Amino acid sequence: MDAKLDLPRIVSADDHVMEPPTLWQDRLPRKYLDDGPRVVRGPIQAMDPDSVGRPIGTDSTKRVHFDAGRPADIWLYESLRIPIWRTFGSVGMDRDDISITPMTYDEMRKGCYDREARLADMDANSVDASLCYPNMFVRFCGQTFSQAEDKDLAWLCVKAYNDWMIQEWAGPSGGRLIPLTIIPLWDVGLAVAEVERTAGLGSRAVAFSEIPSKLGLPSIHSGYWDPFFAVCQDTGTVINMHFGSASAFSTTSDDAPAAVLNSLTFLNPAMAVSDWVMSGLLLRFPGLKIVFGECNIGWLPYLLERMDIAWGENRGWTEVADLLPEPPSEIFRRQVHTTVFRDSHGMSSIGEIGVDNVMFEVDYPHTDSTWPGSMKLVEEYSHVMPAESLRKVVRGNAIRVFGLDLPA
Repeated sequence: MDAKLDLPRIVSADDHVMEPPTLWQDRLPRKYLDDGPRVVRGPIQAMDPDSVGRPIGTDSTKRVHFDAGRPADIWLYESLRIPIWRTFGSVGMDRDDISITPMTYDEMRKGCYDREARLADMDANSVDASLCYPNMFVRFCGQTFSQAEDKDLAWLCVKAYNDWMIQEWAGPSGGRLIPLTIIPLWDVGLAVAEVERTAGLGSRAVAFSEIPSKLGLPSIHSGYWDPFFAVCQDTGTVINMHFGSASAFSTTSDDAPAAVLNSLTFLNPAMAVSDWVMSGLLLRFPGLKIVFGECNIGWLPYLLERMDIAWGENRGWTEVADLLPEPPSEIFRRQVHTTVFRDSHGMSSIGEIGVDNVMFEVDYPHTDSTWPGSMKLVEEYSHVMPAESLRKVVRGNAIRVFGLDLPA
């Protein structure tokens, strides 16, 4: 309990770690070092514009701010040139100073990439434990390696990232940093092998795409991913799908303000939740747990109601009459979990969603992060829900879902 506020200390189900600049250079075989991921510092304007990786959510250069002569740290990998974007390491910055601007590691809080500094920042924010997705280079479920040309090198990069995540980021943290691994999305057989390997090393959470078909991969309905779902069920590995892990974003047009996209971040998770619940997969894999990250929950009461209508009132033509023997909302409440941060509407209607299905998130170090004032938000939520329910959302549900060795 937080002694000052008499509120539960936080277990955050969605944070991110900025990949340390030497992660792969320290772990790849020598012959791959010149092609493997590495960081150089230089003036951004000296780069070929066509080779610059675009930040998530931008469809044109109009949203990118290039300051002539300003140094930036740039990830090099095969033909990719990906600057460090300020929006992905902006925690602690003034809101008006956050823009889609290239920057260096020296300009971000050390907690973005350094374990001990992160633990200190967690202490300052009353956070006991944190699940960290990859960040801007790897991308939220490892899309960067899936789209690489040299798949042998990409496979080594995936395993190197997972070894670092388990052994160096999470391992020495005393259980406070929860390991979250990635898979080789291009090969389901390798994905199965990697889940088995990382589960043997103690990891019980893996990142996956919210809508894999948007990445040019088979959909969850195809049957292609069934071996992956089966091994996750068998090893007790939770599948985590972050907003943006489809590398496709819902907006009205390419020339719409970025605020339109930012306002519609719930649309991808809404599609993904419907996809999973209506697929019948959760009935075929009844022991599987899935989590949707950075999606909030205010939209869920309507979606649950609408899915039940599609299943009950319109079952003659919606193709789920034989697939689902029970209402979709019941399937959701049994196996699906979501995260929440700034969503007072959702928290006030959490009884319609399921108090056991929602987990708090801090989203460190992104622009939406509530650090260092997350407990102030928790205090606000204490006025709209019972203390027992708040304890579950802020702490208990994540401990149960991820099997953490922490007091509930």
